Amino acid sequence: MDMNRRQFFRVSGAGLAASSLVALGFSPTAALAETRAFKLTHATVSHSICPYCSVSCGMLIYKLGDEAKNVHERVIHIEGDPDNPVSRGSLCPKGSGVMDMINSPGRVKYPAVREPGSKDWKRISWDEAITRIAKRMKADRDANFQTKNAAGTTVNRWTTTGFLMCSSSSNESSYLTVKVARGLGMVGIDTQARV
Repeated sequence: MDMNRRQFFRVSGAGLAASSLVALGFSPTAALAETRAFKLTHATVSHSICPYCSVSCGMLIYKLGDEAKNVHERVIHIEGDPDNPVSRGSLCPKGSGVMDMINSPGRVKYPAVREPGSKDWKRISWDEAITRIAKRMKADRDANFQTKNAAGTTVNRWTTTGFLMCSSSSNESSYLTVKVARGLGMVGIDTQARV
């Protein structure tokens, strides 16, 4: 066989690389026969609803973690729920990006309060948060509720507090929310659906 210097180095290098891999235990047949593991194999799935708008698209949320005491679960994949009658498996760009919101390090997961004059937020329980909100709402309503306007017409309104409703609520829960807010006399009612 007639070969020049360049061809000799190529053949020698390829032979050296192949013999080194075999010596280290690399078997090309086993490597080629192995299938890649599906990333959702060990994940648990939860059915949920997209939090962004009132369309209420169905989502499948896949998370890792076996729900043991010291295991921190984390969401690894989100996709549309094909069994959901509303969206039939499709998600808009906002719904597709909900995993970034869930895994965000800045996501608020518990109630917190910043006392007057303080610079720090203090974590409080849900019961304490709801009690504080109810007490402040009652105090504000008692102080600012208007039964009659300047002309003497009965108005029964509370103009110093507003209510922001959830845009991902169903029609039924939105109806009840408006009824509660209007029953308290609130005039400023809005939803973040236009955001």
